[in-house]
Amino acid sequence: MDGSAPLNSLGLAKPARDTRVVVAMSGGVDSSVVAAMLAREGYDVVGVTLQLYDHGAALAKAGACCAGRDIRDARRVAEAEGFPHYVLDYESRFREAVMEDFAETYLAGATPIPCVRCNQSVKFRDLLAVAQDLGADCLATGHYVRRAEAADGPALLRAADTARDQSYFLFATTREQLGYLRFPLGGLASKAETRALAASFGLSVAEKPDSQDICFVPSGGYAAVIEKLRPGAAEPGEIVHVDGRALGEHPGIIHYTIGQRRGLGLGGGETGGEPLFVVKLEPETRRVIVGPREALAVRRVALREVNWIGPGAFSDAPAGGWEAEAKLRSARAPVPCRVIPEAGGAALELLTPEEGVAPGQAAVFYAGERVLGGGWISRG
Repeated sequence: MDGSAPLNSLGLAKPARDTRVVVAMSGGVDSSVVAAMLAREGYDVVGVTLQLYDHGAALAKAGACCAGRDIRDARRVAEAEGFPHYVLDYESRFREAVMEDFAETYLAGATPIPCVRCNQSVKFRDLLAVAQDLGADCLATGHYVRRAEAADGPALLRAADTARDQSYFLFATTREQLGYLRFPLGGLASKAETRALAASFGLSVAEKPDSQDICFVPSGGYAAVIEKLRPGAAEPGEIVHVDGRALGEHPGIIHYTIGQRRGLGLGGGETGGEPLFVVKLEPETRRVIVGPREALAVRRVALREVNWIGPGAFSDAPAGGWEAEAKLRSARAPVPCRVIPEAGGAALELLTPEEGVAPGQAAVFYAGERVLGGGWISRG
């Protein structure tokens, strides 16, 4: 590319008509607007939809993001806008990289985030490679995040609409991937603006509801999915108070997560009326440990598989670690912390204690609007 040529709207130094863009199309309004917007700007758009599980069995699963009707919706948008559309059968890859990991994580006493694993592997690894094979200059998605050029290379930023920001789920994106990815919706002020664009384009999905569930757990019944993937793996065990008292039995640790209060199945007689929360899961002993709210508070969190996309090298942290803010759950506000590199991962030191820090979830680091990276919370 000629570095002196003016940049197009995707930040590439070539005319839109000479720029091929693969758009990851889920069939929802967000990715449909991205594809239609870029096609109308004159880009050479190619739409790709991933079949991630048996969509024939998913036709009646309202609220799921990858069902068969979503594939048809994506195809309908492509036909209306006049660009090619392909469906890739990634069912076996998705099962191996996402569904199997989901089951194993729960059985290990942790709480997984399959959407991060899907972005990390199937979408931003496998689909990105397909886009490159198709000769695309970039891969565009409907995620609500922003990408900007910083002095040290491409940076990942929170979305302009903080209510829609999805940066927590993209913490595992690498620097190399960021160089190739584009997120055209990240600068929009609200989802209403996206829907208004869809309506102005005449897209059939303009009023389509947002997906609310994990695509392969559309009813929210994740325990049933785990039982199907690992028949008989969920074994009963004891519910034990942190003071050592046995309070009852449970049907399997897959039914519990750190911080859970409801659904413990304990009557007031066993607890003395004390509000109890799940504070620890022990897969080796099959015990669910419960205790008072104060037993949930932690100041130090162990992390594994840390991905760093901040300035410099992660290992070159200043004395005392990197100063940052960390989100420990997708719906929580970031809290001040220090991120200290360690062998095999990192330690997260929180300036104030946090409750309900669950193994299997992610800790994502921020410096203002910029995503510095993140890691998976381990069992300590």
